[in-house]
This record gives sequence, C-alpha cells and structure tokens, in this order.
Amino acid sequence: MEINKRIFEDGGQWMASDGPHSGIAVTTRVRLARNLDNRRFPTHPDQSERREILDEIKSAILSLPDGKDYIWHELDEEAPLDRRLLMERHLISRELADGSGPRAVAVNPATSLAIMVNEEDHLRMQCLMSGLALQEAYDRVNALDDQLNDRLPFAFSPVYGYLTSCPTNVGTGLRVSVMLHLPALVMTRHIERVFRAVYEMRMAVRGFYGEGTKAFGELYQISNQITVGRSEQDILDDMDAVIAAIIQYEEKARAELATSERSQLEDRVWRSWGVLQNARLMSSEEAMRHLSSLRLGVVMGVFNGVDLKEVQRLFLNTQPAHLQRIEGRELESNDRDVVRARYIRNELGAEAN
Repeated sequence: MEINKRIFEDGGQWMASDGPHSGIAVTTRVRLARNLDNRRFPTHPDQSERREILDEIKSAILSLPDGKDYIWHELDEEAPLDRRLLMERHLISRELADGSGPRAVAVNPATSLAIMVNEEDHLRMQCLMSGLALQEAYDRVNALDDQLNDRLPFAFSPVYGYLTSCPTNVGTGLRVSVMLHLPALVMTRHIERVFRAVYEMRMAVRGFYGEGTKAFGELYQISNQITVGRSEQDILDDMDAVIAAIIQYEEKARAELATSERSQLEDRVWRSWGVLQNARLMSSEEAMRHLSSLRLGVVMGVFNGVDLKEVQRLFLNTQPAHLQRIEGRELESNDRDVVRARYIRNELGAEAN
C-alpha cells in the first residue's frame, strides 16, 4: 500500500511556519497515551489480539463525526520507505515505524491530528501545530480523547490515573513537546547553561526525531518527563513557562549576534547560502546545518533571498525518505547525497551552477 498522496503533498503543520513565535518555535506536539481496559497491553506478542484491538479502535475512529475523513494507514502493509516518510513528518514514532505486526496510524486531512494504534500503548493520540501553541494543541487532542472515550473503555485507576505500558507515562498519559530552533544560543555558547536549567526543571531535551536521537540543524525538542501526580494544566503551565524563558534567551542571543557579532552572523548565513547553491554532495546532517544558518538569516532579516516557509520545506524534503519519494526511486546513501545537493541547487534557483 502506498502512502496517501494527500499526506505527502500537503506540507502540514511542520511547514506552516505561521504559528506564534514560529521564528524560534517550529512545532508544538501534545500526545495522550491510552489503553483499553479489557485488553492486554501491546507489549504482549499475541498478534491475533493485536489485530482485534486494531479493528476495534479503527471502528471507533470511523464512527467519529469526521472519522471517515481520516487517512488510515496499516503500517504492516506499508513499504519501509513510506513508514520512514511518516516518521519524518512526525506523524508516527520511530518505534511504530520499525515495529512489526498489526499496527496503524489515522491522520486527519490537515495532518494536525494523528492516532497511533498498537505502538507501546493501544492508542497514542497527538496534535501537531505550527509554532508555540500548547493550550490549543492540548484542547484539540483532549476533545479527540473525549470522543474516543465515549466509544472505547480506557484503562483508568482512581489512584494512579490512566494506565500505560511504561510507568513514566502513568497518570495523565500526557507528553508535551516543543521543537525549538536555537542557533544563536549555540553560537554564543549559552546552550549548555540553558539545558542545565531545563534538566533541573525535570524536563527532557531530545533530538530531531525525539528520544534517543541527535539534534540536527540546531533543532531541539523540549518535553515534560513527569505525568503522574500532576494535572494536565499544571504540566502545560510549567512547559509554557520553560519554553517562554528559552525563547527569551534565544532572542537575547540573537540580539547579541546582531550587534556585537554582526560580521560573524552574516558570514555564517552567506557562507551556508554559497554551499547550498554550489555543493555537489550533501549529507542530510550537513544540509540541516546549512539550512539552519539560512533559517536564522531569514528570521533575523540578514538574508531575504527565500522565505521561512521555503526553508522549512527544504528541511523536510531533504530528509532521506522524502528525497527518495521526490526522486521516485530508492537510493543508496552516496546517491542520496548527490541527489540532495542537486535538489537543493534546483530549488534555490541555481540550476546552471
């Protein structure tokens, strides 16, 4: 089964670049973990039961007022490349992409809501929005949670809250994360100090694809770690305060660069522009590094050759699965580096170079 064309062609929330504080806050993601109270958790290897659970959840989703509009993907029937593409879109987790057996994802037409089925928990509902939009994202996924809870019996303890496969998710089952672009803090060498403060607030700093991944292109995901013993609103309020502080630090670092380190800033931005327009080989990591510089230049008004949305599109379309989908064939790593460099040159209007 090939990935739905609408998901591939629509930039979705990741490329919208129109949310609050979108110059620094790329996306907000709010996720709720839930399990059915009459079923064993998905970590149990009984594939027939996993299929029954998937069918039960699919039926509940289809019965939602807009359920028939959701795009449904049975991941055990998808090609590995298409599963990777969904992961690059941040619509499914690495665990769901690399898993086995009956599992699926349902995505709404705007690609702002996604429901993962049979990941670590029976359901993982998420809302993904452009910019910093914690309350709105929570309100949307919470409404979806209420609708599905009317149709499905969720495992809940009066003492512990919602029950999940991993103890760290017990309670609210709420994970909130904001992807931040923090190049100025990296350049001014303040990033480690900021992250130490984040850790002291009992929050996590993760890479581009979440837990266990590296931070490419100076993009970091900040997320809560505690879900039990706290209300959803407490978690949202704490996250909002932490993210607001980090954004303020990044803005201060950018102002510092714009005044005392203007030449260094301009050199970094224009040097990356030159590489992007002329390179013949470009790894994914290198592309994100130079696009990070370009994004900083666009947001700070140092460079006006492209707009923010175009830079976001290049961030996404130069990821391995997206690049191969655009090329229309699977590519070895070295071939991807050639195609990626050519694609960037073409998109930046440097075809003759």
